[in-house]
Amino acid sequence: RTFSRTLFTFTKKKKKKKNNRRKKGTGPSIPQTDPPSIPVCDMWPSGVFPVGEEQPYAHDFNVWRTTNEELREAERLIKDVYQDVRQAAEVHRQVRQHMRKKMVPGVKLFDMCEELESFSRKLIKENGMQAGIAFPTGCSLNHVAAHYTPNKGDDTVLQYDDVMKIDFGTQINGRIIDSAFTVAFNPRYDPLLEASKEATNAGIKEAGIDVRLCDVGAAIQEVMESYEVELDGKTYQVKSVRNLTGHSIAPYQIHAGKSVPIVRGGEATKMEEGEFFAIETFGSTGKGFIREDMECSHYMKDFHVGHVPLRLPRAKHLLGVIDRNFGTLAFCRRFLDRLGETKYLMALKNLCDQGVIIPYPPLCDVKGSYVAQFEHTLVLRPTCKEILSRGDDY
Repeated sequence: RTFSRTLFTFTKKKKKKKNNRRKKGTGPSIPQTDPPSIPVCDMWPSGVFPVGEEQPYAHDFNVWRTTNEELREAERLIKDVYQDVRQAAEVHRQVRQHMRKKMVPGVKLFDMCEELESFSRKLIKENGMQAGIAFPTGCSLNHVAAHYTPNKGDDTVLQYDDVMKIDFGTQINGRIIDSAFTVAFNPRYDPLLEASKEATNAGIKEAGIDVRLCDVGAAIQEVMESYEVELDGKTYQVKSVRNLTGHSIAPYQIHAGKSVPIVRGGEATKMEEGEFFAIETFGSTGKGFIREDMECSHYMKDFHVGHVPLRLPRAKHLLGVIDRNFGTLAFCRRFLDRLGETKYLMALKNLCDQGVIIPYPPLCDVKGSYVAQFEHTLVLRPTCKEILSRGDDY
């Protein structure tokens, strides 16, 4: 089962500086407060939000797209979709910028996630299914690669020697931003973080219209596995976690059918114009292979499930709560607690057993290993690719 989530030494040459970093565009009408409290839509009342990083397509067969007038017009016709997802991206940037200051040794992970989600809700001006959180805040530690968020009663505290993956999402009208970064305090982990960050950038660079997914995976693995990290006198080659992947994204559907491998040898399916992708990489000092383990916190309604007759009244009630509040977006137990639901574990298990809800337990490499992750959401526009979630931080 494949789970979608989830340095070369060169002679130093003076490189021409590429001018493809994030476009600043028009600045906000009003500045953000500290701590942030102004919804992003109020900061840009025109409804025109900052553009992500625009990169030209790297392959010769796409060069003509950059200046084609017909394609530029096609982009103008769907600009509303771009504004929705750019607004979600700006919320993601502002929330993570503020929360980084709170991610310090000694912080309780439960409190940190609650605070991060509170800022997300405020800045996106949460409004039912139209605007809000796209999935629970992942804060997986060390050998846990993904899908961990604290349940009620989990008192885990962040330690100096931890490697924490922060993976959270925002959405406007179902257009999802899925972006992640890794936090580590001990500089010994720097090469591990660098490996995942640069591998993600290599995947982004390779991505494009009509590019095969297997070629993106090969580019990622080549960069990832050129790094080594020394821990306690032992040197580890950083491995790409071979059964974790990036994924295509559709409205209200975080994993939309295409998987972007992070090792070579994947499928030859091609990326297509207009598609949204989460390019994410996981670098590990362990086996580079994950399995499900530990208590489950993440759940999501099966996107394709039809009507399933339910006998348990509590299960019917819980499904109603899930449909109204999350639809087909992922949720966690903390979200149900926040809505005032109690004693729902039997009902939740019943919905999982019936195949209506899919549980997503934490994904773990071997104990004692460390996993780093970086992830960006991009869109393959007709004329260029736009890395929507790019910020000054990563």
